[in-house]
Amino acid sequence: MATPAAAPPPKRRLAHRVPIRLRQHWKLLTVLAAVAVGLSAAFGQTMIRPYITGDISVVTSAITEDIAGTVDLFDTTVAHTVSIDISPAEYADMISAYEKDGAKKWVNADLVIDGTAIPDAAVRLKGNSTLMALRGGFPPGKPDAPGPGAASFSQFMGGVGAADADDPTSLPLLISFDENADGRGYQGMTELSVRPGTPVLNEALALSLTAATGQPTQRYGYATYTINGQTTTRLLLEHPDEGYAQSLFDSDGYLYKADASSALEFAGTDQSVYAEKFKQLNSSDNGTLAPVINFLQWLDRADTEEFDAHLADWVDVDSFARYVATQNLLVNADDMAGPGQNYYLWYDLKTRKLSVISWDLNLAMTGEATIGPDDAVRLPPPPSGMPAPPTGMFGSKGPKIGNPLRDRFLASQRFTALYHDAYWQLYDQMYADGRAHALLDEIAATVPVTDGLSTADLAEKVASMHTWIDQRTAALDELRAG
Repeated sequence: MATPAAAPPPKRRLAHRVPIRLRQHWKLLTVLAAVAVGLSAAFGQTMIRPYITGDISVVTSAITEDIAGTVDLFDTTVAHTVSIDISPAEYADMISAYEKDGAKKWVNADLVIDGTAIPDAAVRLKGNSTLMALRGGFPPGKPDAPGPGAASFSQFMGGVGAADADDPTSLPLLISFDENADGRGYQGMTELSVRPGTPVLNEALALSLTAATGQPTQRYGYATYTINGQTTTRLLLEHPDEGYAQSLFDSDGYLYKADASSALEFAGTDQSVYAEKFKQLNSSDNGTLAPVINFLQWLDRADTEEFDAHLADWVDVDSFARYVATQNLLVNADDMAGPGQNYYLWYDLKTRKLSVISWDLNLAMTGEATIGPDDAVRLPPPPSGMPAPPTGMFGSKGPKIGNPLRDRFLASQRFTALYHDAYWQLYDQMYADGRAHALLDEIAATVPVTDGLSTADLAEKVASMHTWIDQRTAALDELRAG
């Protein structure tokens, strides 16, 4: 059988590069434009001063200065470089702020991407478990090779080493182009995530498989990464912002980011209660948390009969079945039900339904490869003797495990067939036709060898990932045939 062509990371839809509010009000704007032309013709040189009522941002974009760069950052056919310079004082300030109380403080940095200098950029620490060592949690300097077998430190950390303040390359960072320069962006992005670990093939592959099955995900690419003079290989990931939200679907909607300490639970109708639980990424100036709150109120009150009969009125259940099935197929223990509460909610303004968008797949494809569609996906236990996470790392009550929407959906007999149909269709697209292997080889060919990643190390990690895919495929083939 011919090897299937690997799918590239998803590209943004051209239509959604137009601001969402402009697209929502295009008819009104067309009429106004026609009136303006007519008045101009009627009055000749008389100056007409239009007055626009309502939100002026309807006709503006969040990005007013978009840096083009030299090449597309996510073009896998060319090599990429990213260099960050942070002054010793700013670096120490960033580390000490986090060590003190977990604050992720923005600091100034000079940035160069593929030869394009971006002065006065900003960076901050990003993540939770990866940063534990900075506050007296997991020890730094552990191996970072994901692979099959018994639980290990690297599996517990999702195949990435812990952060070490003495090694700036170990720090997961978020780069902001507009924190110090309002309206500035880079190739349509306001933020870019530097993922921890080398080369985290599992996350890149999980992102590619999600995209290859037609589901919304994030674009990524590998680069030779230098920070304060130290060089390694890093995975770069677009960080969801307003532009990302506008590129997801052909229809308009609101995109909400769930906070790591949030829970998909009703806490009253006061929107301020949810301000730190869900962040609206687009149209925030005229948006609302009402779609989320209304759904949570219904979910809280719905008994089993109501849930089965009317969930489809609130949630795109076909899309949700694919999301849940995908997380199991990828053995991702840190999805919307994991300790990081990693997911986005999309509210479609046309259908008035919610969908779940996956996010942060660095724990995918590292756990037990033999689980089936009805098995729970769990984080591997920490190795014996590993210290507990620092107090407050996941909130006062510790990490939140489980999610009422996902848990009730999987427990409902009403949606069993829908889930299983989605599961095996996605299995065929991900594993049965060899796509996972083909995508992995294509990804590996784009990973640069650097001081932090040798040719031998890369080959070993690629082989380990192929072994995991073989184990996953064999287990599910046997289960399906059984």
